[in-house]
Amino acid sequence: MSEGLTPLASLSLTHVHYDPTDRISYICAWLALVPQGLCVMYATLIWSTREIEIALLFAGQLVCEALNFALKRLIKEERPRLMNGKGYGMPSSHAQFVSYFAVSMALFLLLRHRPPSPGIRKRNHSPMTMLERIVWSVLGLAMAAAVASSRIYLKYHTEKQVLVGCAAGIVSAVGWFIITTIIRQTGWLAWAIETPVAKWLRVRDLVVEEDLCQAGWEKWDDKMMELKAREKKTR
Repeated sequence: MSEGLTPLASLSLTHVHYDPTDRISYICAWLALVPQGLCVMYATLIWSTREIEIALLFAGQLVCEALNFALKRLIKEERPRLMNGKGYGMPSSHAQFVSYFAVSMALFLLLRHRPPSPGIRKRNHSPMTMLERIVWSVLGLAMAAAVASSRIYLKYHTEKQVLVGCAAGIVSAVGWFIITTIIRQTGWLAWAIETPVAKWLRVRDLVVEEDLCQAGWEKWDDKMMELKAREKKTR
């Protein structure tokens, strides 16, 4: 019956080898899926918020991935175990991916994000304090460290491959932050947002000064206040 049938292949995008008898190995296998989860998050936020800052962050992530692709084919260093993953192992793409994301988020929260001061507090909105932004930044960096360490534990990469991946991700994040800062300060970003295509796509640049929930929350709050006012009139 099986003669003449084409053998099936495995989609290696989420195919992770781990030791089923080792709980830490099992957790590491889940950590290996963090980059895929972040890509879903990028797509969801870009589509739902139309925030230019998130789109720029994702663009930098793609540049970081292109750099990893080039470095792997330039260095051509094998993985510690050839059965774990396709392609070369230097530098670790997982480590580079999450390092870029975590450092970029920390740079945004600590240097670029400018929420209203407590004295200029918006209606029904308490902006993040500097302490809260530091906490979120540390959590993001800890997540990146956990994902990078999992690649060593699962023997997908050597320690050197992971460290180089982290370094490449950090350099990419800092470099992209500088580039986007220049684009903002020179007015090119403001010009791009005012183009007909950007307006048709409803592109905006609010997250620098407020959180993602604020603008929508104010519209909802206005609607509820209007509804309550109507109910009072009908009594």
